[in-house]
Amino acid sequence: MPPSPEFEPLFGFRREPATIMQQIAREHLEEMKRRRTVREFSAEPVPESVIEDCLRTAGTAPSGANLQPWHFAVVRSPEIKYQIRVAAEAEEREFYAHRAPPEWLEALAPLGTDANKPFLETAPCLIVIFAKAYELLPDGRKVKNYYVSESVGIATGFLIQALHHAGLATLTHTPSPMSFLNEILNRPSNERPSILLVVGFPADAAKVPKITKKALEQISSFH
Repeated sequence: MPPSPEFEPLFGFRREPATIMQQIAREHLEEMKRRRTVREFSAEPVPESVIEDCLRTAGTAPSGANLQPWHFAVVRSPEIKYQIRVAAEAEEREFYAHRAPPEWLEALAPLGTDANKPFLETAPCLIVIFAKAYELLPDGRKVKNYYVSESVGIATGFLIQALHHAGLATLTHTPSPMSFLNEILNRPSNERPSILLVVGFPADAAKVPKITKKALEQISSFH
């Protein structure tokens, strides 16, 4: 028999008047509209304590059965960043030259991306987010995790928002395949690289693509 669940009172929930709720929601919207994906980074170091608190924020995300099926590998070493760049660019060259269908390349064209990824070395911090299909117990047994992709996706969103709120820029990089990250970072086989998150301050002359986001009526419906 599984153990009986234990519960505790809900502490810390803050309920505000409707007018205050609207103000908070609108202010948060305006703040997040300032968030942009950056590909030109400064080499200026980022405080380690800031990264740690943002990771703690990511760790508060909901997950299937509260199994928290994620691992965040923080990379600051120039040598390891160089190894990651070399491996990632090799995969990206294959992608742009052979793997990507024409419609995918057409969709990427307005963003100005190519196989060169200098930000993987320039940025002071990389965070490789691994999704854990199962846990390995000390005795060798496997404990399956549930809703892994969904849980890791939510935690990644928490992390990106926390980093932005702290004053940092990010880039979600997804070379495919990414199994080279397991080898470089010595991560076990039960972990699959999900996203390579580039973190730092934007370069002084950084530019971003001129894009728009879909309107509310294009992304939602009310029933």
